Amino acid sequence: MQWIAMLTMLIDHVGLVFFPHQETWRIIGRISFPIYAYALVQGHHYTSSRTRYIIRLAIIGAISQIPYQLALHINGFNVVVTLVAGALVLYILERSDSRLLSWMVVVAACALMSEFPFDYGAYGLLLILIFRYAKASWLIVLHIILNLVFWFLNNWELQIWSVIPTAVIAYGPQVWSKLESVRVSRWIWRSFYPLHLAIIAILRVLM
Repeated sequence: MQWIAMLTMLIDHVGLVFFPHQETWRIIGRISFPIYAYALVQGHHYTSSRTRYIIRLAIIGAISQIPYQLALHINGFNVVVTLVAGALVLYILERSDSRLLSWMVVVAACALMSEFPFDYGAYGLLLILIFRYAKASWLIVLHIILNLVFWFLNNWELQIWSVIPTAVIAYGPQVWSKLESVRVSRWIWRSFYPLHLAIIAILRVLM
């Protein structure tokens, strides 16, 4: 699972920087974010300290920010910052006894992440919440609906391909369990995002 997430993200970013007119790279890249969102939900659930988990994510997001902007020429917050926001919302929701307050937190977070340039914005947060709270039988349906809404709102037609890993998570538990059993060193997993962006940024400058 982790290798697939890293490889498809690398393909996406290489395509964005070096082959911007070749859509195939971006289609393959749509696979990565749902895996990261799912991994966040799993990590948040199983970590021994959610506070330390969020802090680690925030450090990775901070380290990644400059390489992200240099490599991709995007003036916004990188995807790890989006994951941090998702983890914070999960943290708050799990401590809230009020359904109204929970809805207010989600709406406010979506508005904030739409107003400011978070990578994937409110879409990213809503997908994280789907993975956290939806039953397996509803995962792919809700993800398709989410993709259609953002296709209509933001012309994200390529995002429809991101349902592929969600389908595997929802309907292929045996396949998914085998993928999850192939573990990646935690240092490779945590350093890959800023490191690959830094390398792309250097190559972009040299070329």
